[in-house]
Amino acid sequence: MDAYKLFQDYICLQHRIDEFYHGLAVRQKLSDSALLVLWTLVDLGEGCTQRDICLQFSLTKQTVHSSVRKLAKEGFLSLRPGPGREVRVYPTEAGRTLIQEKVLPLKSAEEAASRRMGEEELNAMLQLTRKWFALFQEEANNLPKL
Repeated sequence: MDAYKLFQDYICLQHRIDEFYHGLAVRQKLSDSALLVLWTLVDLGEGCTQRDICLQFSLTKQTVHSSVRKLAKEGFLSLRPGPGREVRVYPTEAGRTLIQEKVLPLKSAEEAASRRMGEEELNAMLQLTRKWFALFQEEANNLPKL
């Protein structure tokens, strides 16, 4: 089979994974970005900044800002000033309950699937994806600038 066709199959699988996560968010009655904001609070801990959230899942500042403001307006998050212009994000009690009921079960399923696959296979997958991305960046950097 042609290498590029195999890569296209890989990209299709990536899209299916993204669609699956979207479906999980919908099932939990959350937007994709709200799910990722709350997930980041689990991963990085309470009091992370909006910038931390952007970096965790490669989200735009606008997306994170909108989602955080909406979750705060709904009573799930509290925003507190940090050093300089930083704003720190904390879940309220309602937010902690939301995380407990809607985010942690998804995170547990993701962790269980990862453990079933094993470190060796996941490490190989990560190494190969990083290698492909580096090669693609190299090729794309050779494109003429318009």
